[in-house]
This record gives sequence, structure tokens and C-alpha cells, in this order.
Amino acid sequence: MREEENKRSSQSSSVKRFFKKRWVFPAIYIASAAIILTAVLWYQSSDNATDKYGYESSDLTGKKNDTPALEVNSSLENLKMPVKDPMSAVVKMEFYDFNASEDKQEAALVFYNNTYVPHTGVDFTSKDGETFEVVSALSGTVTRVEEDATLGNVIEIEHDKGIVTQYQSVKDVKVEVGDKVKQGQVVAMAGQSLFDEESGTHVHFEIRKDGVAVNPTKFFNKPVSDLHDANTTEQKSVSNPKQQMIEEPTGEEEAPAKEEAPSKDEKTPSKDEKAPSKDETPSDDESSNSTEKTNS
Repeated sequence: MREEENKRSSQSSSVKRFFKKRWVFPAIYIASAAIILTAVLWYQSSDNATDKYGYESSDLTGKKNDTPALEVNSSLENLKMPVKDPMSAVVKMEFYDFNASEDKQEAALVFYNNTYVPHTGVDFTSKDGETFEVVSALSGTVTRVEEDATLGNVIEIEHDKGIVTQYQSVKDVKVEVGDKVKQGQVVAMAGQSLFDEESGTHVHFEIRKDGVAVNPTKFFNKPVSDLHDANTTEQKSVSNPKQQMIEEPTGEEEAPAKEEAPSKDEKTPSKDEKAPSKDETPSDDESSNSTEKTNS
């Protein structure tokens, strides 16, 4: 019994000696504060995370963000060639540029309906002369799909800020009016046309800004913003001749018929010529003279 009491007394004395040290209680206070603070922060973070995820999941339901994303991406796109494989494409005929040399301007003239017309786009063919896939140069909305015996079918895709790309001389059209197309999406196959008959199997590609044709080769692999800043005043004179020839091919043939109108006017003077013959009735004077002679 005495041994146990001695052990207990020695243990209590050691504990008392331990708590008598100056650093014990401050250490206990600091450790307790750290544990409490950690527990509070952990509880707050877990509570906020629960509220955040619950709110976000319910708030995003039913939202449609596809259209704004498409507009942002399209404004950042670089203009691409309208062919699936650019490495196998060949430029058959270039755009008629007023600032180009005379040789290039002459090479960019299309002979159609006995008239030379400035080429308002770029003709792409393949190296082997076979048909190939035609793709959209930019993301946009299809606004026109038309079968045309002269142009070889036409597709128009509208983009932002008055920019329209046009694909002529195509066949096996794969889009319809109202379709949303992405850059690089196949829209048709290369074909032929009567207007650019010399180009063979090809696609005639045009870019129009506010209805005026611009040179596509100046904007390939460049951002769309360059097209927005393009100056179209120099190209206004070549924006319509081609359409005038195609839509009104008989205008020149009707001209001679209109020239025949003056021939009818030439007949009217003949009536005037007869009028003086009636005016020649002053022959009454002659008759009076003859009567005087008879009276004499």
C-alpha cells in the first residue's frame, strides 16, 4: 500500500512540476485556438461549397449559350480557302483587280456572250481535274441555294457585318436555306458552268461586303476583322456587269429592234412630202393665168 501511495504521490508531483513550467499553458492555449480556428474554417468552406454548387446547377438549367459562343468564334475566325484539301487546289482564274498589271487584268476577263466581263471571284480546280469537296470559308447561315443553268448552282452564306460568301459552279449541294454551317463544313461538290466554261470542273468563290465583290486572295488566312475594314469603293464598278449579262442576256439583241423605230419615223416624212404635193394646189394661179389667156 505504501508503495502505491508513493507512486501516486510521485506522479502527481511530476504533473504539478510540469504545469508549473511557464511555457505549458501558453502552448495549450495556442494549440486549442488553432484547433478551433481550423474547425471553423473547414465548416464555413464546406457550407459555401454546398450552396455554390446547388445554385449553379439549378441556375444553368435551360440556358442556351450556343449562339453567343458561335458569334464570338466566327468573329475570331481566319478566312479559309473553300476547298477541303488546299494542297491539291489550283487557282484557275483570279479576281479582276484594277490595281493589277495589264497582263493580270487581261487574264482575269471572262469571255461570255460575245463580251469580256471582269471576273468577280476566284476559280479553284484540282490538280487532276476531278471534282472535289467544297467547304464553307467561314461559319455562318445559308441564305441562298439556287439551281442555275448558267452559273452551275449557287450557294450563299451570310456572315456578320454585311459579309457574304458565294459558291458557284457546284453540284450535289448538301445544305439548305436556313442551315447553320461551321467553317470547313462540306457544302457541295465542285462542278461546271457555262459562264466559266474554260475553267472546267471548279468552284467559283466570291466574297461580297455590302453587296460589293472584293478580292478573296487578299484575305485568305487573315482574320475577319480585315474584311470589316476593307475598302470597297474601287470595286463598285465590277459588282454588277456579270449579273447584268446573265439576267438580261437579250438586252443587246433587242437593241436593233429598237433602232428600227426610226425607220418608221422615216416614213412619216414621206407623208410630209405628200403634203407639199397638196400644197402645190397653188396651181390655181396657173389656172387663173390660163383663164386670163383665154379671155385675152
